[in-house]
Amino acid sequence: MASPSEKTSKKAVLAVAALTTFMSPFMISAVNIALPAIQAEFAVDAVMLGWLANAYLLASGVALVPVGKFADIRGRRKILVEGILLFTVSTVATAFVPSIFWIIVLRIFQGVGAAITMTTAFAIVSAVFPPSERGKAIGITVSSVYLGLSLGPFAGGLLTGAFGWRSIFLINAPIGAAALILAALKIREEWADAAGERLDVAGSLLYGASLICLMYGLSVLPALLGIGLLAGGGAGMALFVRHELRTAYPVFEVRLFSRNRTFAYSSLAALINYAATFAAAFLLSLYLQYIKGLSPEGAGTILICQPAVMALFSPAAGRLSDRIEPSVIASTGMGLTAAGLAALAFLTPETGIPYIVVSLVVLGIGFALFSSPNMNAIMGSVDRRHYGIAAGTVSTMRLIGQMLSMTLATLAFSFFIGNAQIAPPVYPQLLKSVTLCFAAFSVLCAIGIYFSLARGALHGRVR
Repeated sequence: MASPSEKTSKKAVLAVAALTTFMSPFMISAVNIALPAIQAEFAVDAVMLGWLANAYLLASGVALVPVGKFADIRGRRKILVEGILLFTVSTVATAFVPSIFWIIVLRIFQGVGAAITMTTAFAIVSAVFPPSERGKAIGITVSSVYLGLSLGPFAGGLLTGAFGWRSIFLINAPIGAAALILAALKIREEWADAAGERLDVAGSLLYGASLICLMYGLSVLPALLGIGLLAGGGAGMALFVRHELRTAYPVFEVRLFSRNRTFAYSSLAALINYAATFAAAFLLSLYLQYIKGLSPEGAGTILICQPAVMALFSPAAGRLSDRIEPSVIASTGMGLTAAGLAALAFLTPETGIPYIVVSLVVLGIGFALFSSPNMNAIMGSVDRRHYGIAAGTVSTMRLIGQMLSMTLATLAFSFFIGNAQIAPPVYPQLLKSVTLCFAAFSVLCAIGIYFSLARGALHGRVR
C-alpha cells in the first residue's frame, strides 16, 4: 500500500503550507504598524500595547506542545483544517470588537489557531518530502513566513491610513478562506503516526500552567508577584519533566533533549535567535513613528526591508542545507543577525533612514541563513512518529523566544516610561528603551552562535 507521501501531491501540500504559514506572521507584523492607531482609539498605555502581542504569543506557546502530539494521534490534516478555521474566524471577529479587552481575548484565540496551523503545516511538509528535498521544501515554507512579515508592515500601513486599523483584520478573510478550501479539497490523505496513543491531558495542563506562570511572571517583574510566579513556573516545569519521563504516552518526548544533541541544540538555538529578534519590528515601528515622525505607511515601507530579504534568501538557504551541514549555514546567519542588532543599538533621533535600511538588510540575511537550515536540522534529526512533536517544539521555542523578546521590551518600557502614554515628553525614555533592548538582543544572539555550532552533524542520518 502506498504511503501518504506517495499518494499526495507535493505541490498541493506546499501550497497549503505556504498559505497557512503566511497568515500568522502577516497579522503580527501588520498589527505592529497599527499600534499607535489602536492606542489613539482606546487610550491605552505602552505596557497594554505590549500585551496585544503577548496575549497572542502566550496562547500559542501554551497550545503548541499538546497540539503537536494531538495532531500525531488524531491526524495532522484534520487538525490543520480546524486550525485554519479557528484562526480565520477569530481574526475577522477582531475587526468588530468595541474595546481593548475583547481584542486581547480574540488575540488569544488567534494564537491557538496559529499554533495549530504552524505545527501541522511543517509536520506535513516533513512527512511528504524525502530528506533529500526536505530542506528546499522547508525553505519555501519558511519563505512564506517572511513574505507575510514583509507584506504585513506595508499592507498594514496602507490599510490603517486609508481605512483604519480594523481593516487589517478583515483582509485575512479571503486568505483564510483560500487556505481552508485548498486544505479540505486538495489534501485527501491523513498522517497519524501516533494513532492509538492517548493524549497526556495532565501533562498538557501542567505544561500550560507552568508556561503561563513563567511568561506572566516575567512581564510583571520586579514586583513580588513576578518573582513568585517565576518560582512557581520553574517548579511546575520541573514537575512536568518528571511526569513526562514516567508516563506511557508523554505529550512531549523529553528524552529527545537528552538523547538527541542535534535536536536539543538546534531547538535552543531557535529559542535564542527568536528571543533576540522578534521585538525588533515592534521597537522600530514605535521608533520610526514617534521619534522619526513617519506615517504608518512610511514606517511600513522601511520595515518591509528585513522580511523581504528573509523571503528572498530562505529558499536558497534551505536548498543549501540539503548539501552543506546546517550548523555551518545557521551559525553564519546567527553572526550576521548579531551584527545587525548591534548596529540598531546606536539609534539616535538624527539617525538616517539609509543606516536603518542597511541594518535591516543585514538582519534579514542573517535570519534567513539561520532559520531554514535550523528547521531542516530539527526535522531531520527525529523519526517520522515524532514529526508533530518536533514541529511543535520548534514552534514552541520560536514563540517562547518571541514572548521573551516582547517581555524584555515591555520591562524596558515599564522601567523607563512607566504607565505614561507615549508622547513627546517621554520620547527620550522611549529611545533609551529601544537602544537598550537592541544591545541586549545583540549579546544574546552572539551567545547563541555556540549552540548553533555545537549541535553536531545532520548529513548521514536517514529519516
